[in-house]
Amino acid sequence: MLSSTSRPLLVVKAGADLTPAGWLRLFAELAPEVDAVWLDESPSDPSRVAYAFAWAPPLGRLAQFPNLRLIVGDAVGVGHLLRDETLPAVPIVRMGGAELGHRMGEYVCLACLALLRELPRSLANRQAQLWEEFTPDRTACDTRVGILGLGRLGTRAAQMLRGLGFAVAGWSTARKALDGVQSFAGADELPALLRRSDLLVNLLPETPQTRWLLNRETLALLPDGAGVVNVGRGNHLVLPDLIAAIDAGKLCGAVLDVFEPEPLPKNHPAWSHEKLIVTAHGAAYLPARGRARAVAEAIRADLRGAVPDNLYDPAVGY
Repeated sequence: MLSSTSRPLLVVKAGADLTPAGWLRLFAELAPEVDAVWLDESPSDPSRVAYAFAWAPPLGRLAQFPNLRLIVGDAVGVGHLLRDETLPAVPIVRMGGAELGHRMGEYVCLACLALLRELPRSLANRQAQLWEEFTPDRTACDTRVGILGLGRLGTRAAQMLRGLGFAVAGWSTARKALDGVQSFAGADELPALLRRSDLLVNLLPETPQTRWLLNRETLALLPDGAGVVNVGRGNHLVLPDLIAAIDAGKLCGAVLDVFEPEPLPKNHPAWSHEKLIVTAHGAAYLPARGRARAVAEAIRADLRGAVPDNLYDPAVGY
């Protein structure tokens, strides 16, 4: 192992779910190849800083480290980093890894089963203290799921949904070859994916092309009685259009984990709508140890000259 004076420095400014001292203890355990310091403290030798792990660092702060090699963002998206026009031109790693993919798959399966088994109806009956016996019309084997976005998260969700018996298809910019998953690609094939989706799961990244993609026109292409799961970005979905489609009887309901803006305002109608399930942007959020482990893996990849997983590609926007 390198001596403490020759080891590179990792500067950290991560989520508040752990104290600064707690984060530094985690990295001492999981990333012994580096020395970790909190970003708000000034390293005695800024030239030793090779790595940064951060959520929304102060503007201009990372530009103060002349030998920075890699930035790991404390989120799947990187908008909180790109807001800094002085950000060094070094590779950026998005938060990810197998654990995050599995957690997202769990949430997507839970959401699809909740809509399939009419869980919002049961929750409304519970609130009203109404005993109503009912049987859903179909099972997973009779239900077609469409996934918007077949990256790492979408692929894992598709695999897990197939294990439950759902007929799964996905839509992405380029065609994908996934066992048992029908692939739709490009803007021209989006309507076909929507028309065959009894349950639509949005896992798209945020780009200018995907913003407000789910609106009155696209939602109208879904089969009557379809349900929607949004775990992508809040600004993918025009929420008033979704609520209007549910109230008109076009859609059966939705499970929503992301919103624009966040937090969802207390007086927003989504909170009280009996056909919506609302969760607070936690579908695939990794606990601190999982995120620290992902950072350590990215650092080790860089140290051995490999390309870390989940690199941000500015050409495509994610």
